[in-house]
Amino acid sequence: MGIDPSAPIFVISVAAELAEMHPQTLRQYDRLGIVSPSRAPGRSRRYSQHDVDMLREVQRLSQEGVSLEGVKRILELENQVAALQARVAEMAEQLASAGSDARRWRGRDASRVFAAGLAGDVVTLARGQRPRPRSQAVVVWRPQL
Repeated sequence: MGIDPSAPIFVISVAAELAEMHPQTLRQYDRLGIVSPSRAPGRSRRYSQHDVDMLREVQRLSQEGVSLEGVKRILELENQVAALQARVAEMAEQLASAGSDARRWRGRDASRVFAAGLAGDVVTLARGQRPRPRSQAVVVWRPQL
């Protein structure tokens, strides 16, 4: 059984040593919102292994010439990507569990397609067919305005 990488277990001095930084640098990053550790009941900072890994990434990016604002934006985007990837995995799992329903639905009338007609109306088409000019279009549904 391993340690949870998101468990806030390191005090600032230990986290600074693990990240090979000065504790004041960690405080500055916290003030800037670049790496925000958890807080213990006495308001002292507690860093997780994930936080230490982020501090190392901040250090690497800074050494490559990226400004702190740039580093902050990169980390925000990486967090967004991770959240979206988790959402895609969740939706793929839902789709897989609903797979039999989807196959049954697709098999019902796979030749029928709905498209926007030239006038903005919804038309029914056979697969591979294009909407006819407005004078020949068959209106299936027109929204009430």
